[in-house]
Amino acid sequence: MNTLIRVLFLIALASSVLFVSATENCEEDTDNCDTSDFGISAEDIAKHPEPNVETLDFNEDLIYDRWYKQVNGTVNVHDAPNGNIIRTIDEGFNFITALEEVDGWTKINTDEWVQSAQLTYSGNVASRFTGVMLPEEELPYTVAWTLVNLYPSKVPGGDPRESNGLHYRYTLLYIYDTVEIEGYRWYQIGEDKWVHQFNVAKIQPVEKPDDVNTERWVSIDLYEQTLIAYEGERPVFATLIATGLDRWPTREGVYNIYYRKPRKHMSGGVVGDDYYFLEEVPWTMFFDEGRALHGAYWHDAFGYRRSHGCVNLSITDAHWLYKWVAETFDGKLISADIEEGPAVYVYSTDQYQ
Repeated sequence: MNTLIRVLFLIALASSVLFVSATENCEEDTDNCDTSDFGISAEDIAKHPEPNVETLDFNEDLIYDRWYKQVNGTVNVHDAPNGNIIRTIDEGFNFITALEEVDGWTKINTDEWVQSAQLTYSGNVASRFTGVMLPEEELPYTVAWTLVNLYPSKVPGGDPRESNGLHYRYTLLYIYDTVEIEGYRWYQIGEDKWVHQFNVAKIQPVEKPDDVNTERWVSIDLYEQTLIAYEGERPVFATLIATGLDRWPTREGVYNIYYRKPRKHMSGGVVGDDYYFLEEVPWTMFFDEGRALHGAYWHDAFGYRRSHGCVNLSITDAHWLYKWVAETFDGKLISADIEEGPAVYVYSTDQYQ
């Protein structure tokens, strides 16, 4: 038995060496390289050239229904334009919703004004990205989004090739095959087109955990930075998210949404370190103490961790999820039809490097 295992190991090792050598040879002579040994054929790719999913319509009205502005530095708040100072907004990552502007002053609340020069309009930062509705039938290949603008390599492990065409960030595509080289996965996204695992985020539905106690539930993959909404065992919607950084992690486990609010002020951290204050955070749903699912109007970096533990979504996606949850959970009170709000399953399919 030990001899058989040893033989199988040597065969696998030899195959690996031959494969790496083949990719290196292709890199040296890309014009005359035979790539037929890598991935599936062009004929098979042509049968399913792009994912059969429906992209959620971008809702411009949702994004621009507030006049969001970032506060620059420490700012004094006055009771009127050129009036008395009544309080101070401490320096941090701060955003307010402006109500009106008069002669270089911006009204931020009733009888509260700040100098307009100390504010920066952030409407151009809000993301136009949207997730996808998933079909009832099983898709033939794994669907993914590109996370950066990229040129695919001709072979797994190879250098990017401009001749392969530019794929823009947030492009939807199929992953047709996977090859591992030096501990990293390379994904085939087309004929002679390969990308590194760090440059895409995959939609990978999971089985419903035993601890999930609701018909409607949400899975959050911390590694892929993707969220999937389910009805029973069927995934119905998927999107990119931005979860907590190492310092403020989004915790793994099974939770339930326990409170919903269309707009919610959020603040935290320590002044001089990580202080933040965000007005009217849209479509907020709390599931783990102070951690919530919500829209983010202050960045367009979905697919990467960047929050203080909450799960950021684009505003359009957060609105869709909020309405979907509302069909079984009224928000401030537990619905009479179910014991708790929809479950949220947080897990990770891999470890960050």
